[in-house]
Amino acid sequence: MYEKFLIANDGSEGGFRALTCALGLAHRLKAELHMICVEEVPRMPATIDEVVEDKLEENHRFEQVIAQAQFRARSAHVKLGTHVVAGHAVPSIIDFVERRGFDLLVVGYMGHSALYNRLIGSNTDRLVEFAPCHVLVVK
Repeated sequence: MYEKFLIANDGSEGGFRALTCALGLAHRLKAELHMICVEEVPRMPATIDEVVEDKLEENHRFEQVIAQAQFRARSAHVKLGTHVVAGHAVPSIIDFVERRGFDLLVVGYMGHSALYNRLIGSNTDRLVEFAPCHVLVVK
């Protein structure tokens, strides 16, 4: 059924709940599992030093996310490919899914207020809407 999964993990609690679920499914189905972290495109920096500082912060943050994910994957006896891309979360993830031919995208749900969701929406909602494959939302 599913042979190639992608988990989107931003380092949040929801991202790690999704990782836990994806590891269990990948192990049971003997599926290939990859994880993507998206370095959000920063606000318009005033200087090149701000760009360098933002990049270093993101690299450090995702190093920890990747290390923890790899540890969990080894414990679950699952090989995990990791990818860090720069851009805006939704279009970057959708593009990655399309180019790499994933058949399942696993994302965490991060609850917001009804007003927030009505006015702004969420990345999860947009991924469900635009993904060219099945999407599993882990709550």
